[in-house]
Amino acid sequence: MPAVGPEVEQPVRALPRIDDARNVAPSDARELSRMFLVRLRTLEEGTREYQYTRNTLIEMNISLVNFAARRFRGRANSGGIDFEDIIQVGTIGLIKAIDRFDPDREVEFSTLALPYISGEMKRFFRDTTWAVHVPRRLQELRTELAKSQEALTEVFGRAPTIKELADHLELSEEQVVEGMVAANGYTSGSIDESAPSGSRPAAQPRSLADTVGDVDPGMELFEDFHTLAPLLNDLAPRDRHILQMRFGQEKTQAEIGAELGISQMQVSRLLTRILTQLRTGMLAA
Repeated sequence: MPAVGPEVEQPVRALPRIDDARNVAPSDARELSRMFLVRLRTLEEGTREYQYTRNTLIEMNISLVNFAARRFRGRANSGGIDFEDIIQVGTIGLIKAIDRFDPDREVEFSTLALPYISGEMKRFFRDTTWAVHVPRRLQELRTELAKSQEALTEVFGRAPTIKELADHLELSEEQVVEGMVAANGYTSGSIDESAPSGSRPAAQPRSLADTVGDVDPGMELFEDFHTLAPLLNDLAPRDRHILQMRFGQEKTQAEIGAELGISQMQVSRLLTRILTQLRTGMLAA
């Protein structure tokens, strides 16, 4: 019986060197990301290779942040928020997703990353914006009014009048009143407060939450559908027919294969190719 020598550890394949990770095509980034994520779990935190692997993952997947940020562009513009701030907080979500991703789970990285990215953006808006939209000039006027009220109260020993505030700030009384009204938008009342009963004082009190309509879940999907529509039009007729059967008619892969005269495995591969093509197009849009 031949002697058994010590077990030889298989060499670990080196990661490819990527100098400009931001410009990696989304289709390539998907495969490279899985390779880098698997390696990241084997590296010691703080080492040079760990930093390179983690930073490259961030750069390769920054397109996910840009994709998620598009739906917040309108809110950023109306709230006077720099769009770059949205990208930065979204990148924090991307980093969290990279650090918490488990390659052993059969889940695409983008499936985990997008909720983390969007969650950070929503938290940013919740923590930094006003309760209602107020123009930037009025937001700034609120700050000046607060400072002037405090200063003049010390001088007069009482709260200043609107005319005194207007003279102090060299504004018209109408502008001061406009700023004071706008200041009410900085905070909001609790939706658990009782709503006004109107002409029915004896009616059962209701909270403000009971009078607020639900958010239409379809609204958040509008931009995705708008981006997806031209990509669907660019598909070959057969590919569109396969998607229609799978997601429109909810047929199984076996049923689709029987109708097209191909195997279930071929249907699975076709669906994977079509969906990957659409996903790549949406990320690159």
